[in-house]
Amino acid sequence: MNKQQQAPWIESFFFNWRPIWLVFFLLMTVFLGSQALQVKPEASFEKLIPLSHPYIENFMDRQDDLRGLGNAVRLAVTVKDESQDIFSAEYMQRLQEVYEEVRYLKGVDQSAVRSLWDPAVRWTQVTEEGFEGGTVIPDTYDASPDSLETLRENVLKSGQVGIMIANDFRSSIVVAPLVVNVDGEPLDYQAFSAALEQIREQFSDEHFEVRIIGFAKLVGDLIDGATHVGFFFLIALAITFVLLFLYSRCFKSSIIPLVCSVIAVVWQLGLLKLMGYGLDPYSMLVPFLVFAIAVSHGVQVINAMAIEASHGHDRLTAARLAFRGLYAAGILALVSDAIGFMTLLFIDIQVIQELAVAAALGVAVIILTNLVLLPLLMSYLGVGQTSIIRAERKRQETSLVWHRLSFFTHARVAPWSLLVALLLGVMGFVGSANLQIGDLDEGAPELRPDSRYNLDNAYITRNYATSADVLVVMVETPEQACVSYEALEAVDRLEWQMRNVEGVQGSMSPAYITKRVIAGFNEGNLKWETLSRNQFVLNQAMSNLPAGMVNNQCDLLPVILYLEDHKADTLVRVTRAVEAFAAENNSEHARFMLAAGSAGIEAATNEEIARAQTFMLIFVYAVVAALVFITFRSWRAVVCIVAPLGLTSVLCQALMAQLGIGVKVATLPVIALGVGIGVDYGIYIYSRLRQYLREGENLQDAYYQTLRSTGKAVSFTGLTLAIGVGTWVFSPIKFQADMGILLTFMFLWNMIGALWLLPAFARYLLKDPSKA
Repeated sequence: MNKQQQAPWIESFFFNWRPIWLVFFLLMTVFLGSQALQVKPEASFEKLIPLSHPYIENFMDRQDDLRGLGNAVRLAVTVKDESQDIFSAEYMQRLQEVYEEVRYLKGVDQSAVRSLWDPAVRWTQVTEEGFEGGTVIPDTYDASPDSLETLRENVLKSGQVGIMIANDFRSSIVVAPLVVNVDGEPLDYQAFSAALEQIREQFSDEHFEVRIIGFAKLVGDLIDGATHVGFFFLIALAITFVLLFLYSRCFKSSIIPLVCSVIAVVWQLGLLKLMGYGLDPYSMLVPFLVFAIAVSHGVQVINAMAIEASHGHDRLTAARLAFRGLYAAGILALVSDAIGFMTLLFIDIQVIQELAVAAALGVAVIILTNLVLLPLLMSYLGVGQTSIIRAERKRQETSLVWHRLSFFTHARVAPWSLLVALLLGVMGFVGSANLQIGDLDEGAPELRPDSRYNLDNAYITRNYATSADVLVVMVETPEQACVSYEALEAVDRLEWQMRNVEGVQGSMSPAYITKRVIAGFNEGNLKWETLSRNQFVLNQAMSNLPAGMVNNQCDLLPVILYLEDHKADTLVRVTRAVEAFAAENNSEHARFMLAAGSAGIEAATNEEIARAQTFMLIFVYAVVAALVFITFRSWRAVVCIVAPLGLTSVLCQALMAQLGIGVKVATLPVIALGVGIGVDYGIYIYSRLRQYLREGENLQDAYYQTLRSTGKAVSFTGLTLAIGVGTWVFSPIKFQADMGILLTFMFLWNMIGALWLLPAFARYLLKDPSKA
């Protein structure tokens, strides 16, 4: 009772009103659970791009003039029989059906859809009488052999081979630009992807196959694949329960922490719904991380209760003493986690910012569900007698394992530990030098190489001369001056220079087409394929430009660059070449601006991540260090707790470089999440070690006692959580598998750092009472 009379006010605030608080938790769980059931997967094109980046601002200002060069899907209608081609009545009918079906999908910009059946797709040729031309599929088309032969001739004269028609003539493309808002509502990518799959299923058979690529299809596949997170969540739940039972030998001590951890996830999802947030493919993993962090703190509570009960305390007193011993360290750890996650808000990409809010919110509710609700429930249920007897036996016997680990504080072992850590840090630093920003693989690296999307992408890349990775340089001119010689000549020089940059597969611009038209007016003579200084000639030539190459105000000339891939080094090389050209050639006649197109948007995203990642990492460590210092009032505590985290971060970056995992939207949050989760281990270990030192134990004995209590719980949670996220390696979503590898590594190394490196620093930084 004396201990209860000395209880801090926060303990009395909760335990003196236990029934009221349990009713409150029950009502909140029911209410937030009803909200959580309404959370749906969602995604948005705008959320994945840095809207304040100059590239994106330039694109957004001109997106009406660049329709189809931003968010679009491409469907390739393919002939399966290698002996056949597209010039058959059956194929053309199938293509027309796909074209009409796609046009009327909700979210498609009908007027901008292009295929061979679109009247805007035309052919031209030069004759003695001048230009002749018409639609590729003529009005007289009747599927007869003669009309099919005419179609073949028109296709060859259209200049669309390699662009809209495959080089082997066995497929053609339907390009469908999208509108991001439909009837005032954001485009539902999951529903749109499902509609595309219906088209694939409807029009694919033993003769034809439909292949689909584009941002909307990629996001749809990610959402479908990310729903497997629920399956992995159940696996992790089962694994955690089994390991908890083996650890505690008590059903109540195994199930109650899991229930409280699930309640934390329910509260998080319910609060997200109330705040107007949803879950996108990248933040779907956050609930599992919240569950993992909650289990980590729950195990500490159960472990502390078993120890207190083994000293003869009743269930209420044991619960109160467990709460009293852990609430300060637990709140510090969780607040550090939350603020660490909030540093992701500095990255101007909405999907990462929403992930930061979701993670911070989830960590905040753990303070209530696992540091308050869990001990309140256990104050009624108590720890099982088997668990108490086991804890008492463990307390009385000498543990050979913990005794040996306690030598990490020994004067002969600690310097070697620090030397090994220094060598690992140097190796990690050298290895992380190869870490790159952005994608390092072709196709969609978020998905497996053998996924349907990546197979479709590989087919289209292999059979078409123009890549799906498009970067558009926007050349602004004075209004109605896009036809001037000075503007076109500058565009022509840019295009020539970019064609000679490694990674540029091809290009297209109004200047290039104008030169071809001028040659056509002169009987196709290649000597005339150049820009004329005669304004009337330019006016006439520019009047023959296809739709989309010049806008109504005649103040924008797009230069379309088809890239070999969207790898990080390719994007950097191309954008730097454009920026260097712009710095030398911007004038009153033409101003060169980056960037539109899928590759341009990705280049902007990579630049934003590169800008923010170092600052974010420094800030998260600064915040964690400040909170540790404020709590323990010691710079020595900061070094002991934060230094092992730094080693883990460096080694994780080296691992990413070795595995070919770039820093991008999907992987950047792992760095902050790893620091936030890892700091928990160090805080619990240091807090208990300091307590034993204050009681007069020498350093090695104090650390031995710390290992027997808190260290046991830290090692258990580290291994349990590593096994749980390790199951992600089998996910069909590659970025989830990558996150599983990285988080498993960070869980284990943070645990090792807390148990191995922290005591080595303590040897030299903490005062040993036995030597006072």
